[in-house]
Amino acid sequence: MPSAARLAPFASTAAPAAGATHTPRRHDVDALRALAFALVIVYHVAMYYVADWHWHIKSPHAADWLQAPMRAVNLWRMDLVFLVSGLAFGLVRRGHTVPGLIRARSLRLLLPLAFGMAVVVPYQPYAQGVANGLIEPGLGAFLLRYYAGSSWPPGTFDGWEAGVTWNHLWYLAYLWVYTTVLALLLPLAESAAGRRVRAAFTGLRGAALVGVPVLPLLLYSALLWPHFPPTHDLVHDAWLHAVYFTVFVYGYWMGLNPPLWAELVRLRWHTLGLAAALLALYLGGLALAQHLGVRPQARLPLRWVADGYLWAALLAILGWAHHRLNRPWPWLRWANESVYPWYLLHQTAIIALAVALAPARLGPVLEPLALLAGTVAVCWGITAVVRRVAWLRPLLGLPQARR
Repeated sequence: MPSAARLAPFASTAAPAAGATHTPRRHDVDALRALAFALVIVYHVAMYYVADWHWHIKSPHAADWLQAPMRAVNLWRMDLVFLVSGLAFGLVRRGHTVPGLIRARSLRLLLPLAFGMAVVVPYQPYAQGVANGLIEPGLGAFLLRYYAGSSWPPGTFDGWEAGVTWNHLWYLAYLWVYTTVLALLLPLAESAAGRRVRAAFTGLRGAALVGVPVLPLLLYSALLWPHFPPTHDLVHDAWLHAVYFTVFVYGYWMGLNPPLWAELVRLRWHTLGLAAALLALYLGGLALAQHLGVRPQARLPLRWVADGYLWAALLAILGWAHHRLNRPWPWLRWANESVYPWYLLHQTAIIALAVALAPARLGPVLEPLALLAGTVAVCWGITAVVRRVAWLRPLLGLPQARR
């Protein structure tokens, strides 16, 4: 049976179960997992400052110039997370029955989600409600109403309609759904027909690897994107579900297939150049569409360009990661264990520190640097404490400590 450490949202690339062919440890996948979540933290710090983009609270130092780099990252950041999560699913699957896999993954995903919603997240809607002027300051009084399931004035915080929110923890709920669905489909996926489909995907080379997997994304953009804007509420997110589940399955199909990863390395300059060209085309087209007043729902060709950029960027990232990061970095073991609690904690840390730093008026340079450094310090410190408290470890996604 796989160790508990391999049951995190992103499993480590440990060796296969007894009797299987030996697979060398893939340090690049471990590093990519850690760096993807580090990017999420930096991205959420930047969300406090990017002008005209909705977030829970906003800085008075909001900057227009941040929109272009934020778009460049936003178009693939969560797709990368779900793709690597799908890759990890294939590793965790080894040695588990389907019911055992669902049970193990449910424990590792839903327990931290419940704890995060009850303990970590509630400060975020409080800070947002105060910033919106729709609730009075006083965290204790807010929490009494929040836990009692009170109703809120419209727009008090994101998720006010439901009375509670999971904010950034939506990823855990979505990942649990995709994991459960794919686990239930494993008899089909591992059948002769399923293995042929997987072999066809992993056998793609050259232009086919760049062009074929993006076709479902283009179809989703044509059929779903105009009608289902992102909500992260699980129920009304048909377009995102289609995209995220597809790249999740792509990750599962990719696995650690050596010829496919060698092809990703071979194509890394081509996919990087293609991603850069498509990004320039997308940003230029978006600026023109905004200047001409074209409605967002009428920008389907731009959405298709974004889909192409998304897939090209993912291929480039995977290829360069395998080329440059596949070595035993000294920080990898610590980072692999820290990823989950840092993800749970970081956004509340960002918002609490932003509120605390605002009166100091540090300015548009020192304040974001202090906010990022403070977030790292808070996540580091709390995780260091949690590591030493056995009953807290599973609540923040850490495996039980080994004797």
